[in-house]
Amino acid sequence: MSDAAAAPAASDGLPPLREVVQRHGIAPKKSLGQNFLFDLNLAGRIARAAGPFGGVTIFEVGPGPGGLTRALLALGAARVVAVERDERAIAALREIAAYYPGRLEVVAADALGYDPRPLLAGPVRIVANLPYNIATALLVSWLGLEPWPPWYDAAVLMFQREVAERIVAEPHSKSYGRLSVLAQWRCKARILFDVNASAFVPPPAVNSSIVHLVPRRQPLPCDRASLERVTQAAFGQRRKMLRQSLRSLGTEVSALLAAAGLDPTARAEDLSVSDFVALAGALAAGR
Repeated sequence: MSDAAAAPAASDGLPPLREVVQRHGIAPKKSLGQNFLFDLNLAGRIARAAGPFGGVTIFEVGPGPGGLTRALLALGAARVVAVERDERAIAALREIAAYYPGRLEVVAADALGYDPRPLLAGPVRIVANLPYNIATALLVSWLGLEPWPPWYDAAVLMFQREVAERIVAEPHSKSYGRLSVLAQWRCKARILFDVNASAFVPPPAVNSSIVHLVPRRQPLPCDRASLERVTQAAFGQRRKMLRQSLRSLGTEVSALLAAAGLDPTARAEDLSVSDFVALAGALAAGR
């Protein structure tokens, strides 16, 4: 969800965000997953959740007119690298950059596939009200970075509530799935707080949640490609027992499950993250 969070009257010396949006003609675009926030308290709450900022570079995706960007800078972020694909918002962001000399780098690019590392230095934290239409894809790309640990030390991100629940879901729950396993294998994840749909303009059809992720320095040893394969197969037919759902892997399922120490009659939602890691290890070893 693209962010534009600020108070009716700007307390940082910059113009109120509603005025900025009107002056630059930045009406929210559904095609870009944009829903704007005009609430300084909420922007500050999100920014504070990502602190403290001493010496930290913030990587922000989809800043829109820059409400969260302003909150991050006002609260002491040493440097913000903001990636925005909406050309209409670039001018507004550059006004913020001029107000905070040397602390805001504005990049006109599509965050999907963009590598920010050449612009980053020191500790890096991802903070963003992610565009709904690319939020999951971005998270999966950040979870799949190699080598691990990654270039960021934490991430504070806004997702649709349903996606947030999938990220933190435990086994035996209907929200538990591939995203749960991938996220929890490599990160410690928790939901910080919810944001009602009425806070946005235009209001989306669902509520949102702020999720905090911290990369595990030493996740369970596992071949990521194999883990993605086994989770895709198992959750692709989650109502079926493993002895059936894993047939798409093209290997001897009974031997695979025996090697991983798993019950053939179990279903995907019954397995813990460590179980999936064991399954991926057995698959990798049997290649």
